[in-house]
Amino acid sequence: MVPEITLLAVFLLSLIVLRLKHGEYRFAHAARIGMAAMLFVTGGAHFGFAKGMAMMLPEAVPFKMGIVYITGILEIAAGIGLLIPRMAALTGWWLIAFFVCITPANIYATLHHVNLQTAGNDGNGPEYLWFRIPLQFFFIGWVYFSAIRPYKVPRLATHL
Repeated sequence: MVPEITLLAVFLLSLIVLRLKHGEYRFAHAARIGMAAMLFVTGGAHFGFAKGMAMMLPEAVPFKMGIVYITGILEIAAGIGLLIPRMAALTGWWLIAFFVCITPANIYATLHHVNLQTAGNDGNGPEYLWFRIPLQFFFIGWVYFSAIRPYKVPRLATHL
């Protein structure tokens, strides 16, 4: 739940700061900042919980630890890309593909009760997929409307 809380808390804080700075609510910009913060947290988790992350991959997958470290670096790089306006759309498309590609690992981990933090098999079971799969769609929509199609998200001007 830390990534989701980070996403929403940083989004709300950014929304307030951007409103104070620009005199209007910049939802798409604040959403990109929130997603970047979440990606920094999740990317960092690839290093702090590498063994648990490696357990998310089936036995047949080689170089699990390398994959975990590389995907952690890619998540952090994507967070940076979202913060660079000219890179945001390309980064957004890459993130959508990434979120789709990691869904099987999330399903595998859930079916095998992987606990990322303890690197054990005492994690959430298949019922967690009722939360996790919709969450992936939520992340995809968040990225799409904040980075790829930000003009679809209104800016609300306010008078101070």
